[in-house]
Amino acid sequence: MRRSVVVVAILAVSVALVLSGCQKKEAGTIKIGVAGAHSGDLASYGLPSVNAAKLVVEAVNAAGGIDGKKVELFVEDDQCKPELATNAAAKLVSDEVVAVIGHICSGATKSALGIYKDSKIITVSPSATTPSLTQSGEYPNFFRTIAPDDAQARLATKFIKETLGLSSLAVLHDKGDYGKGFAELVKQYAESEGIRVVLFEGVNPGAPDYSAVVNKIGNSGAAGVVWGGYHPEASKLVQQMKDKGMDLPFISDDGVKDQTFIEVAGAYAEGVYATGPMDTSSNPLAVKAVADHKAKFGEEPGAFFLNAYAATLAVVNAIDKAGSTDYDAVIKAMRSEYVETPLGKISFDGIGDVIGFGFSVFQVQGGTYVELK
Repeated sequence: MRRSVVVVAILAVSVALVLSGCQKKEAGTIKIGVAGAHSGDLASYGLPSVNAAKLVVEAVNAAGGIDGKKVELFVEDDQCKPELATNAAAKLVSDEVVAVIGHICSGATKSALGIYKDSKIITVSPSATTPSLTQSGEYPNFFRTIAPDDAQARLATKFIKETLGLSSLAVLHDKGDYGKGFAELVKQYAESEGIRVVLFEGVNPGAPDYSAVVNKIGNSGAAGVVWGGYHPEASKLVQQMKDKGMDLPFISDDGVKDQTFIEVAGAYAEGVYATGPMDTSSNPLAVKAVADHKAKFGEEPGAFFLNAYAATLAVVNAIDKAGSTDYDAVIKAMRSEYVETPLGKISFDGIGDVIGFGFSVFQVQGGTYVELK
């Protein structure tokens, strides 16, 4: 008789595997990979996922593992670069992992997914939001614990129209899969709502100066600026805009909804808007997960920590429900079973998008992001 499902004890412990019945315990380990930006400019997005996976796995192993097997983590750094993501994926395949938590950035995720698909490795990203990763139907092995960019872009556009009341926009992006995709969707939705997009342009990430495009924003007469991309470029843009006296509403995505953006941009970050995962910090599991992170690592967890925690819980729950690491059985369990997580009770739909969790709009107020109700 197989033991029961992974049960998340909300008030007592973060994860508890409750056993019922009997089964001979098996030797070996269940290998799970964690891939993402663990160094470089975007490490603040990836390292929280490593810590989240460590905390979940430690709790699972302390409770006896899954069907008597301990879970073992294999961590690979891709710096959010597609060319490094393929190397990381190949290494994790050679390590014989059965699932991967990651990758972090959409471009890197896309580069790695074909490798995982061919090797029948389940992949759960806490942060890759490009819609085509699920909506194309190309990657049946892919899941994510974050809503896709089309939902994020619709929310941003609604906020721009109904709350900010802007009639014209300059829409910029970093030319990457994630940033450009978000920008194109905002442009599409904005124009369908009668908002004029007076400037749509990509910039080169990592450039030391964006004065040329800042001048274009000023000359365009835009009433607000939308940025699709990550925090390094956003911090430079808002600084150079404000230095030129351009105090326009600046609206971005979850690639900017990170404390690192505020630390880098400093006072220039004040007032910036960004869409991001809903605030579930009052969820008892979230409270416990954050407290555990502070106790173990001595600091606040950072971006996408709760999403990665939920992703890891979803994987171990699916393996437990399936009663094995069989690819098809775990895929079926991912799509049919719900699991309690710091994001709430979630599952995944037929294409791998999360059920039960979405986006909110945040604003930098007093040096921190505040969710706008």
